Order: sequence, then C-alpha cells, then structure tokens
Amino acid sequence: MMHSISSILTSLALASGALAKMQYIGVAMPGIDFGCDIDGTCPIGDNVVFPLRQYHGGDSQAQMEYFVNDDDMNVFRLPTTWQWITKNKLGGKLDTKNWGMYEELVDACLETGAYCMIDLHNFARFNGGIIGQGGPTDDDFVDIWQQITHKYGKEDKIMFGLMNEPHDLDIDMWAKTCQKAVTAIRKAGATSQMILLPGTNFTSVESFVSTGSAEALSAISNPDGSKDGLILDVHKYLDINNSGSHAECTTDNVEAFEEFADWLRQNKRKAIISETGASLDETCMTMFCAQNKAISKNDDVYIGFVGWGAGSFDSTYLLTLSPLGPPTHYRDNALMKECIIKPFIGEVVPKKTTSTSTVQPTKTATGSSTSTETDSSSTQTNDPVFKEADKTADSTSKPSASGNAASSKNAQSLTGGLVLGAAALWFLGA
Repeated sequence: MMHSISSILTSLALASGALAKMQYIGVAMPGIDFGCDIDGTCPIGDNVVFPLRQYHGGDSQAQMEYFVNDDDMNVFRLPTTWQWITKNKLGGKLDTKNWGMYEELVDACLETGAYCMIDLHNFARFNGGIIGQGGPTDDDFVDIWQQITHKYGKEDKIMFGLMNEPHDLDIDMWAKTCQKAVTAIRKAGATSQMILLPGTNFTSVESFVSTGSAEALSAISNPDGSKDGLILDVHKYLDINNSGSHAECTTDNVEAFEEFADWLRQNKRKAIISETGASLDETCMTMFCAQNKAISKNDDVYIGFVGWGAGSFDSTYLLTLSPLGPPTHYRDNALMKECIIKPFIGEVVPKKTTSTSTVQPTKTATGSSTSTETDSSSTQTNDPVFKEADKTADSTSKPSASGNAASSKNAQSLTGGLVLGAAALWFLGA
C-alpha cells in the first residue's frame, strides 16, 4: 500500500515539474561592440554597426518583438562599450549622442516587456589597461556604473552585466573591484535588480571553479550583507579554442555545465549563461543541442540562457541567430529551433502580430535586408528576482521556475497532473 502511494506521489511530482521552464531565455543584440579587441580597445567609428534600423544597422527592435511574441523569449543582452557611451573619454560623462542612441536600444527592449541586460563589453579593460590592475582605477569603473544606474536604477527589468569576459587578471583583485561596483549600483538606486558577476579566463564555465572565480565572486555581497540578485555569469563556446570563431564544434561541454551545476547546488548559488553559440555545422547541431539539453536539466541553478547572436549580424555570420526573412515573415533558423527553442521552451504557439507602420527595408553592414514591425502585445510576466531566501529549498531538488512556459506543453503537463491526481484520490479512497 505505502509503495503504491509513494509511486503515485512521485508521478505527481514529475508531472508538476514538467510545468517548469527556465526563467530567462533570449538572444544578444550585438553591433556596438563590433571591432572590439580582447585588450579592451573598442572603436567608436565605422566598425560600429548600431543595431537599430534607423541607424542603418540590424533591426533589433523587430527582432526582439518577434522573439518575444513568436518564441516566448523574455531577455535580451545589449552589448555596448565603455568607449561608445563616453565617446572614448575615460572618466568622462555619458556622451549625450552615443548614450542617447544606446538608450533607444534599451527602451526598445523594455517596450517588449522583456528583461534587458546592459553589457559593458570591454574584457575588464579600457584601451589595453586592466581595471584596478594598472589600467582604469576602481573609481573609474564605479563611476561609469553609477552613471548608468542613475539612468536605469528604478527600472525593474534591467539586468546589470558588469563586464564581458574578463581574462588574464588577478581574480581576487577583480572580485574586490566588482564588490565596489555592486555597492555603488545598489546605493545608486538599483536595490533589487540582478547584477551579473563574471570571472576570469573569459568567464568560462569549464574553469570557473579552478581559476578561483567561483570562490572569489561568491564572497561579494549587497550593502545589507545579503547576496540577493547577485548572479554568477558564465560563458562557453564549443570550437577548438573556445572563441566561437570556428565552424566546427569539437568540445563537449555537457560535463562542464553539469559539474558547475553541482558546485552551484552545493554552495547554494545561481548562475546565468549570458553568452554561448555555435554554427549550423552538423557537429554543432549535435553538440550545441546536447549542451543546451544538459543546461535545461539543471534549471534549478541555471536561471537563464542567452544565445549569441542576432542584432546587426545577418544570416551570413558564422554563429547567427538572427531570424530569416523580412520582419513581417520572420522565421527561426535550424540552430535556434532545434538547439534553443526545443530544449528550453518546447513547442510555442506564435501570437498574432500587428504591423502598425510600413517602412522601406534598409541594408545592414553585412548586406541583409530588414524593416520594422511594431506589436502592441506583450506576453511577459514579472518574474521575481532571485532572492537569497530562495536557497532554503532542498538543494538537490529543482524548484519550479517562473516565466512563460510553452502553452501546449503546459496544457499537456497540467492534464497529466490532473489525471494522476484523480487516480491518486480514487486509489486512496478505494
């Protein structure tokens, strides 16, 4: 009798768990970062292909609307550079023109109802110098984040990505720099939003523990001593040198993501994968899909996934996730459908979009034709930011994640749960 009851309850738990979906799923919208070197030297001239149609770049606005309304996505990473927003003036104020353009990109993201990740894409450097380690001072870094926070500190759906892919630095010193930035962001008004903490070695998930990044960054706290909203930020590619610059995928990342997931559970922390991608090569269709399936199975500790990339990338870019066709007839490429939507979202039912304006297509820097489509609907929910108190749950179980689970998948899971529930009640009453 007890064994039968236990079996029924286990089945009910599995049915309920099927309703869960990773909280944050989305795509990066690059373009401002084009031409950046890993020494933190970033151009502000012709290399920049600003990812908005009105500036002759990729149509990120239409792309984000499509990803929200047709693919149930709810977060977008918006790379910018220190040089762009200050017009290459270290210690300077936000440049009226360039920051104003970036605000247009952020606001286009916010208008979709999605979360918007501000990403300073400088590799922990400014024109060759490492932040707090011989280059820009910690005060310089704090100042730029204070200025940004004064603009968006009251916006609940902003995520603060402190830095893209630090590397070749002293991790303990870097953690102290990040602590100063976290304190400044919180005191400037962003009291509860997520702040993403990147490690060294290009914040690779494979070496996040071994480089000391996990331990050093986990010591960072909010001014009140809590660690609410402080999320570890990891990246990983699958090519021969983890650069994302080769078509062939040669690295099996499943073990790396699973091992780090174990570390996160043991240490009661959460992480987000804010950058990873692959080509359409058959090796990648196998390995990238396997990687993401493994990540999705650990969504109790991995709360978000952002693919690289769309924005000003067109369909010829090696790792493109930009939708195919014009905005009125966008469709996902095979990599997006098979390796991101299927493992993280499942089957989606596209919402009806309404174009409110007709525009002539414009050319991106790489030659793709784009135009704008506006949609007034939003399917996003106000997902709660991760709180330290959330960690009180059993670290070996996977809590249900909030977000927009695919409607058909949810309906099937709910039906299964109800059937099992009815069966359990009948059995216990018999």
